[in-house]
Amino acid sequence: MLDDMTALNRTTSALTLIGSLMTANFALSGASEPGLFSGQTDVGAVRKPGTVEYNSAQGSYLIAGGGENMWFTNDAFHFVWKRMSGDLTLAANIRWIGTNGNAHRKACLIIRQTLDTDSAYADVAQHGDGLTSLQYREAQGGPTREIQSSVSGPGRVRLEKRGDYVSMSFATAGEALRSAGGSFRIQFKEPFYVGLGVCAHDNNAIERAEFSRVEIASLPPPAGPPTNVSSTIEFISIASKDRRVVYHTSDHIEAPNWSHDGQSLLFNSKGRIWRMPVTGGTPEAVDTGFATRCNNDHGISPDGTQLVISDQSQGDRRSRIYILPIGGGAPKRITEAGPSY
Repeated sequence: MLDDMTALNRTTSALTLIGSLMTANFALSGASEPGLFSGQTDVGAVRKPGTVEYNSAQGSYLIAGGGENMWFTNDAFHFVWKRMSGDLTLAANIRWIGTNGNAHRKACLIIRQTLDTDSAYADVAQHGDGLTSLQYREAQGGPTREIQSSVSGPGRVRLEKRGDYVSMSFATAGEALRSAGGSFRIQFKEPFYVGLGVCAHDNNAIERAEFSRVEIASLPPPAGPPTNVSSTIEFISIASKDRRVVYHTSDHIEAPNWSHDGQSLLFNSKGRIWRMPVTGGTPEAVDTGFATRCNNDHGISPDGTQLVISDQSQGDRRSRIYILPIGGGAPKRITEAGPSY
């Protein structure tokens, strides 16, 4: 009997020690319900398991993630999540810990249909080199697409789901959040997963990113069709269908044309013709003289020296065609009858 009691005590002590070790390990890897979220998991084939440390005093999340990539038809990363339904926004400040990791490592705000490696998803991904983009896989097992933002390494980002459309906003230091331009249509079945993720872009490594001022907000159903105007100029790769935002504005813009040297774009807005470098920046109005009611019917001559416009600022206010030097100048009327385009 004594031997049995001794064995039982030893077993109990061993179980207590194992339980203490498990508790200590669990504390290091983060709480089971860290802050705003319900759980955490490694998605896909991750060689080094990820962790999360939640700082309740600061409301911040330090997430360590491994994994080879979040791209093509499958993903591998560490995901901190909760299940949600309806329209919502997820926002955070993102800061990488350390500067020596892979330039393509990703810290993400994510909406994901399932925890499967090839799930449909949408995210805002801030890369190690500052590239910030909307990434998405429209259907399970499908290819990943992206819309690259025109701003590198913004201080704060927000992922927005409104109906079947997903978009991104960002803010640099001291600024309010503003639309990054570009959106896409994707249907999520409710409920879906919403959260934060980190991918090392190297299956032999662990990378860490801090997410602070994390906010999740449910949005009410829209009261009606949108009343504001938003326009974005994007470049789209014919081969990959990936998109890159060059310019975004709350003004109505139309008909961007390439210059013949490929260095600038011409488009119309508010009755004027505007020129902007293909790398982005602030558009400058082209001098079109009296022609201040130009519409979207304009173009560039085959030799690249002249601009042709349609303007309705004169006389009977019917549109007529004019030409002027590509750099700006006095318009010369080409058509007598109006309207002509």
